[in-house]
Amino acid sequence: MTEPLVRLDDLGAWLIKGNADAVDLAARFAREPLVTSWCVRPGYRARLMRAGQPVVFWASGSRARLPYGVWGLGWVTGPAEAGPPGQQWSVPLELPILLEPDRLPRQALRADGRLAALEVFRQPQAANPSYLTVAQFAALRTYLPV
Repeated sequence: MTEPLVRLDDLGAWLIKGNADAVDLAARFAREPLVTSWCVRPGYRARLMRAGQPVVFWASGSRARLPYGVWGLGWVTGPAEAGPPGQQWSVPLELPILLEPDRLPRQALRADGRLAALEVFRQPQAANPSYLTVAQFAALRTYLPV
């Protein structure tokens, strides 16, 4: 299946994922609730990332362990860059992680017809970054604290 092309005129927000089964994200974010950088796959999407664009943090993993879904909302602070040779690309961020009661569980988001077609639901194993359209990001924001 071909990845849909991201168009800047319909980009609502980037979505980056972290697998909470592979890394203890809950403990990490309890210690440091601000994400300042995250790995992204090199490619045209990473090259479209610019300072000032919204970014959503999506925690994924086993559905039984934690309330996975949207755990943070922030901003891209600069272009994605290649790491040293043999290292991953990363993107600089200003992305605070939400307090646990404010996190949005994926079940609630999937049940919302405006969000049911999110790329993260259609292609959960796809590499970072994923994205939300303008309409999807507007719908997501209705769930977030002010």
